Parts: sequence; structure tokens; C-alpha cells
Amino acid sequence: MEQIRSLADQLRDELEKKKDPKAVAAPVQERKKENGKKPEPDILKAIRAYDNADHKSMVHVRFDAKTADTMAKFKMATNVDVTKFVAFAVRYLFDSQPELKAIIKQFIQNTEL
Repeated sequence: MEQIRSLADQLRDELEKKKDPKAVAAPVQERKKENGKKPEPDILKAIRAYDNADHKSMVHVRFDAKTADTMAKFKMATNVDVTKFVAFAVRYLFDSQPELKAIIKQFIQNTEL
């Protein structure tokens, strides 16, 4: 199971390989694109690359007003669908916090006994 790598892990590895040491050390003003805008952050690139086209399960989630407003503004600012954003965020959380998966596995083991 550990051999199966998630999309987020693959993207992180690709982004690490593509990092230019000079670009990381350069001041923000020097890294601006020619048109005057800041370069797109790696996390936004990863969110845009995340494919949720085959996701069929629906989950109703409640957010506080401030978080819902922030997500709506994020959608307007980036043109990234909120559903894609939330799906990526949840996947990223589970991938970056393996103890959550351990809790689930422990629960499954206890219920099967």
C-alpha cells in the first residue's frame, strides 16, 4: 500500500525537481513575471492540476461564514471551483497527516474483531 503514491506526492516531487535555486533565493521583485504579476504559487499549480472529474461521492459540509466567504473569494480570484479546492484540501490533509489514516485503520481493526 505504501508503494502507491498519491497525486499530491507526485506533484510535490515534480515541483521539487523543477525548483531553480536562483529563483528561490531571488527577491520577490526579481521573480515577478514580465507582465508585472507575481508567479503562480506551487500550491495553486497543484490545486489546478488536481483532477476531481471522476469523483462521484457527495458530502454535505458546513463551514462558518468567514470560511465560506474566503472560499468564495478564492474562487473569484483564481477561477478554481470550490468543490475542487475542498477535495484537494481534504486529500492533502490525509496525505500530509498519516496519523489520521492510522486512526481510521485502528477503528476498522477494532470493529472487525
